[in-house]
Amino acid sequence: GRDLICIQSMDGMLMLFEQESYAFGRFLPSFLLPGPLAYNSRTDSFITVSSCQQVESYKYQVLAFATDADERQDTEQQKLSSGKRLAVDWVLNIGEQALDICIVSFNQGVSSVFVLGERNFFCLKDNGQIRFMKKLDYSPSCFIPYCSVQEGTINTLIANHSKMLNVYQDVTLKWATQLPCVPVSVKVANFQDLKGVIVTLSDDGHLQCSYLGTDPSLFQAPKVDSREINYEEMNAEMKELQKIIREATKTQDALPESEKQRDVTVTAEVSPDLDEESQAIDSEVKAAAVPSVTVKITIQSRVAAQKPSLAVCVQAPLAVTCDQFVFDDLEPDSSETVVLSVFLKENCSPSELEGTCMISYNIPTELNPEGIPRVAQCNFSLPLKLICFPAQPSKAASHKLTIDTNKPPISFVTIFPDFVDPSEGDQGNALGFEFLTGSKTTLLASKTSQRYRIQSDQLEDLWLVTKELIHRLEVHFKKQNCKDFACTFSGSIPLQEYFELIDRHFELRLNAEKFQELLSERAVQFRAIERRLLTRFKDKTPAPLQHLDTLLEGTFREVIALADAAEENQANMFQAFAKLKSATHLVIMLISLWQKLSTDQVAILEATFLPLAEDTQELGWEETVDAAVSYLLRTCLSKSSKEQALTLSSQLSMPKDTSRLKKNITLFCDRLAKGGRLSLSTDSATQQAAVLPGGCATIPESDLEERTIIPGSTAMFSRKGQITKQKSKP
Repeated sequence: GRDLICIQSMDGMLMLFEQESYAFGRFLPSFLLPGPLAYNSRTDSFITVSSCQQVESYKYQVLAFATDADERQDTEQQKLSSGKRLAVDWVLNIGEQALDICIVSFNQGVSSVFVLGERNFFCLKDNGQIRFMKKLDYSPSCFIPYCSVQEGTINTLIANHSKMLNVYQDVTLKWATQLPCVPVSVKVANFQDLKGVIVTLSDDGHLQCSYLGTDPSLFQAPKVDSREINYEEMNAEMKELQKIIREATKTQDALPESEKQRDVTVTAEVSPDLDEESQAIDSEVKAAAVPSVTVKITIQSRVAAQKPSLAVCVQAPLAVTCDQFVFDDLEPDSSETVVLSVFLKENCSPSELEGTCMISYNIPTELNPEGIPRVAQCNFSLPLKLICFPAQPSKAASHKLTIDTNKPPISFVTIFPDFVDPSEGDQGNALGFEFLTGSKTTLLASKTSQRYRIQSDQLEDLWLVTKELIHRLEVHFKKQNCKDFACTFSGSIPLQEYFELIDRHFELRLNAEKFQELLSERAVQFRAIERRLLTRFKDKTPAPLQHLDTLLEGTFREVIALADAAEENQANMFQAFAKLKSATHLVIMLISLWQKLSTDQVAILEATFLPLAEDTQELGWEETVDAAVSYLLRTCLSKSSKEQALTLSSQLSMPKDTSRLKKNITLFCDRLAKGGRLSLSTDSATQQAAVLPGGCATIPESDLEERTIIPGSTAMFSRKGQITKQKSKP
């Protein structure tokens, strides 16, 4: 007539109460985390599943006479005098954690212990022997054995995380049904007029009473009046339906067939002057003042446009004050205008001074009220004075380029009025640029020849000034109605200086891998020390830490230092990649001026050497460019059918070094110097083998067979494949 209560605590202690009085408490041996607990009245024992993934049974009598959990004796004699050691009655290793334990006895004198594991379902006898087990092909959530329909068998309900409820008779699946949610508990209940109601409770508190079976259908299909088929009416109706389908297909094209008159247009207007008050936000540039320029974006809609959203993108290290805009639905013949500012955020020069505006919207139709998605975009160019300002020209520089033209030189006062200060005397033939990052570039115009010289201490700083010079010269002569203006390059392509930038970027990528490995090692060491400390702290008999706390603190400091170093290396790699992209743009321009390439061939060059907008450890610039250059060397720039038959690796991985890449780039320039032409068509590769001079012999990449000096290169090839420096003549 008394209520006996057993409570399991988080530290592995079983506390037993008689009514409201505390009886005793016992600690379970080798305890880590609490598992499910059940009481078997037939054997008067408690059954649980330990962290060792074992089903363990403890008799109540053994628990009662074991050592009290509240007593703390140190000597073996005191332990023996206070009680017996807690011993397990039986153990069964199930090899997985248990979700629940249930003990049932439907037949008199026979009880079964049901254990629901993470992937298996066990039925045990009182003594721990397995009666049967069922391997589940799903992840269960809860279960309940509810009855014995047939002699010697037990029916069980098992719910899973796929919202299914399965009915088993021992190990045989008898029924399966769909539930609206994943239950965390299931029971079978009998109410006043309802028997066998399945009660489920979900993790969000949704309680449901349901039953197995189907509702009777009271609907009866009406009798169809038999009538003769009128084929003429059916043919007329079919033609009408086909006409409607054709019209709907025409109006529901996802992309418009003609771009002459778009439904929504977006235009961007860049202010000719810098902002009087800079709008730069959180800029890392170390200059005294970081300028910004205003961009005005206008959206005009001819029709009704739903859910319009505008995205503005500029390439890092540039940034915008706001890059996302969401508008209300646009009415026909309406417009929206937004204003934003662009500025230099990172402490390095960008490789491009361009941006993109893209607006996405939906055009509703009669058959599709939600609308058909459409996209409109436009590009805009940013001024050079956003990232640099006028400075004194410098006579000495490490890197120099000379651009030849077919027209007399133009005074810089005419083509660079925004960088020339009339108060500082004659600046018509020499002009200096100082970037916000601190580097300088000088532009010189020859007084006697039709040449322009660009010089700087950094190779990558030549790119934007050279591009701006050529662009402004083309605009100037176009205004003069001069159609035969052309720029050429006959100097040496700075391959060795370009290779130094490649090596620097690749070195930082290798450092990133090393930092990642060291961080992984220190993290494993940190977790191992944590586990040791937790074991010491949970031990009932405290033991000295043996300097584990000091080791933990030292490892923690190493992890923080490595993380800071990895973050700094990541920032350096971002700057190195920006410099590499600028130098790559410069090399592409010089090759195009040297070989007088067409627009399509320049596009192939850009796709080959600038395939990635961002550089990552999984897919880096070196392996991507190496694969692209190798493809061109084996197709349109191949010298024989033997090279075309070579297959390329289908998997890109980070190389061990950059020697193969530099060798391929040098060979690429060699093939162009010998008359090779870039093309992606399949027929041009076969024709190219006959166009290239040098006989039928192939030039292997590993052993070049002939001694050749590349026009526009600073490298000379010997028969043994060694690359030797050759000083270019002034």
